[in-house]
Amino acid sequence: MHTVVVGTSGVTASDVLAVARGGARVELSDEAVAALAAAREIVDALAAKPEPVYGVSTGFGALATRHISQELRTQLQRNIVRSHAAGMGPRVEREVVRALMFLRLKTVCSGHTGVRPEVAQTMADLLNAGITPVVHEYGSLGCSGDLAPLSHCALALMGEGDAEGPDGTVRPAAELLAAHGIAPVELREKEGLALLNGTDGMLGMLVMALADLDTLYTSADITAALSLEALLGTDKVLAPELHAIRPHPGQGASAANMLAVLKDSQLTGHHQDDAPRVQDAYSVRCAPQVAGAGRDTLAHARLVAERELAAAVDNPVVLPDGRVESNGNFHGAPVAYVLDFLAIAAADLASIAERRTDRLLDKNRSHGLPPFLADDPGVDSGLMIAQYTQAALVSEMKRLAVPASADSIPSSAMQEDHVSMGWSAARKLRTAVDNLTRVLAIELYAATRAVELREGLTPAPATRAVIDAVRGAGVEGPGPDRFLAPDLAAADAFVRDGLLVAAAEKVTGPLR
Repeated sequence: MHTVVVGTSGVTASDVLAVARGGARVELSDEAVAALAAAREIVDALAAKPEPVYGVSTGFGALATRHISQELRTQLQRNIVRSHAAGMGPRVEREVVRALMFLRLKTVCSGHTGVRPEVAQTMADLLNAGITPVVHEYGSLGCSGDLAPLSHCALALMGEGDAEGPDGTVRPAAELLAAHGIAPVELREKEGLALLNGTDGMLGMLVMALADLDTLYTSADITAALSLEALLGTDKVLAPELHAIRPHPGQGASAANMLAVLKDSQLTGHHQDDAPRVQDAYSVRCAPQVAGAGRDTLAHARLVAERELAAAVDNPVVLPDGRVESNGNFHGAPVAYVLDFLAIAAADLASIAERRTDRLLDKNRSHGLPPFLADDPGVDSGLMIAQYTQAALVSEMKRLAVPASADSIPSSAMQEDHVSMGWSAARKLRTAVDNLTRVLAIELYAATRAVELREGLTPAPATRAVIDAVRGAGVEGPGPDRFLAPDLAAADAFVRDGLLVAAAEKVTGPLR
């Protein structure tokens, strides 16, 4: 099994995906263990002094004015975890919780948190044992970190609360720890706070969304090319010299992908035949511009994610010169913004894909295709309601594109008077990504059927490869009406699992 070694300088997106989705083992580097021990010495020294130090010998948030005596500090750390584990609603997905735990471990290992090495090792032990704390949908405002979600994870380290075992069964965390020979931790000064103060949940969801959207944007270029082909459109608008004079990198990449898929097609260029068109509709002609803008948004979001993956987000932090200083680095604004940007871009990509699908089904705009791509229009309804489903998905995505980061509700008796709502931005982005997959699956279903209905014209070799692969995956071709939901589910899985991109690339080579 793949092993990810966590050091002091952050982790990569690949590391996050390997642990969250691939079940990779986690190890602490010798450098990280040494940094943990050195920072802990600083915290212990400060804890022994009579002067109050925030997070070490004081209360938290609006209660930070109280100096906590030594005999109450273990209780203080335990209490902050228990009281902050106040989430509600449905359980969060296992991969999100694993990313959350791993990214908190990443910051702990930076040597800036003052957490003991044995606590960090226990965090790694839970991940390696496949123990996933139960984390709930609601509870994070994305400021002071993802407090409630991280608290539920810290609660499991203490042997409290519930967790899911490697077999998928939810049991008391104490039972799961005992079954795997893991001793619960008793938190000491600063450790409870250090386990809660981070943007780890929203960052983990950003990293996973970026990976999914990478595949989906290439998938969208392929489905757009298939729709252009099925509509007998022109590929001249994809010429590299046209995109070079508006040099947005994403636009050029999308146009190049579409051109590669359409190479040697006999269906393109018929826009001047029986019903001459000077230009194709925007949803066809401007596909690279819209998808390209989304690609460039992905590039910006990836830059933000890379910076955050290299960061140590905690409050207060232990500095190399021995100071323990308060800060505001836990504020989720940088991550929240790009999560919202991605939801907007995904909604627009879904919207243009739905417009192409609708055009394929409308006999007044499809240039010779049967109404709704039906076998016997009137007796058969064809893909009429598949487009309804697509429209419903797009409509929800437009609602999800309303930015969460534009909101703020003060908390902690106005001490935390401006929050990022980044966790909420991440949660709605996950839904948007799922919906975008379904929208592209429906365009794929309609476009492949439409291409096959163009009798006497040979599609591009890449198109033929996609059609053969999607039919082999259980997605039926043209014919009389049948139970449509299984076909759509199979098309969804085909896109979601990356099989669409793989099928096209067997002919085109690597797409961008």
